[in-house]
Amino acid sequence: MKKVIILGGGMVGSAMAVDLSEEFDVTVADNDPVKLEYLESTYQLKTIITDLSADLNIKEVVSDYHLVICAVPGYMGFETLRSIISAGKDVVDISFFDRDPFDLDELANTMNVTAVVDCGVSPGLSNIILGYHNEWMNIESYTCYVGGLPFVRKWPFEYKAFFSPIDVIQEYIRPARFIRDGKLITKEALSDPELIDFDRIGKLEAFNTDGLRSLLKTMKIPNMIEKTLRYPGHIELMRIFREAGFFSEDKIEVNDISVSPVDVTTKLLFEHWKPEIDEDEFTILKFIISGTEENKKKEYIYEMFDRFDPESKTSSMARTTGYTATSVARLILDGTLEKRGILPPEYIGAIPGYKDKIVNMLAKKNIKIRVTENIV
Repeated sequence: MKKVIILGGGMVGSAMAVDLSEEFDVTVADNDPVKLEYLESTYQLKTIITDLSADLNIKEVVSDYHLVICAVPGYMGFETLRSIISAGKDVVDISFFDRDPFDLDELANTMNVTAVVDCGVSPGLSNIILGYHNEWMNIESYTCYVGGLPFVRKWPFEYKAFFSPIDVIQEYIRPARFIRDGKLITKEALSDPELIDFDRIGKLEAFNTDGLRSLLKTMKIPNMIEKTLRYPGHIELMRIFREAGFFSEDKIEVNDISVSPVDVTTKLLFEHWKPEIDEDEFTILKFIISGTEENKKKEYIYEMFDRFDPESKTSSMARTTGYTATSVARLILDGTLEKRGILPPEYIGAIPGYKDKIVNMLAKKNIKIRVTENIV
């Protein structure tokens, strides 16, 4: 039986571990003994308590495994990925760090490693489908909306963090890049708000975030943008936090103690953003691909609505992010995905048949994607 190790036992990391344990020998590595004890006692999983911020620790813990899945917070992601690749291990990564993953492409090819990056829901699943269409369609625009929210809108934030809360804050402070008329545009995060109606949910507000990531380099599409979705009012609240300095990393003196405002903010916010046990929530994804195909103007609208699974007690964000990653992991483990180097998800979607394989694997998990095709 092939062996898989997952670095990070958070909400998404745990969901991936449970999923893969049905077919593989799975170990979860984390520095939280309480979290690991629960996983080991509840599921057919092995665990390792270790500090994943140390390069030597990572190289040691991954040495005996066929595949590594990296599910650490974004601020640790790039260096963790470097350590995994340096150890010569194939890897699927969902850490969403802010560095250019192609900086590790030469190392990955030298080590003969397959390193799939940004392999979540968006970026991730949406990239796979975009890469598929890009093979035979002259794409003129790509617009993506994505968000994960609780069904119960609880004051004051009407939000819960169903993945790393530290990475959520990055969405509010990292400048957003998009392509308009072939030119790279950079705006502050939370900019260009718009209200959109969604079936079953109602109005959500969308705002610019830096979610295109690898697509800025790999796709020659003249118009591309990604926006994050929240309940109305969230943008203004987060702008107040940002402009007042609550997200700043620059230390200030408080009672002769040097503190970083964002550290205090995260400590306070995370108590409000922590999901309740078995909290019902949903993930919504909608993206539009338009251009020319077979001399016809065409538009493809992809829509996904997923919610908390009460049977497995798995959050929707963990399902949609994690099961996209485990679907790709299975392609590596069964030997069918043999490309080496840094592979953003759009490269995988461009391989004939792979988009359908991944979509079918997600459908078996009851994650269904609706597509509407229009001639315009």
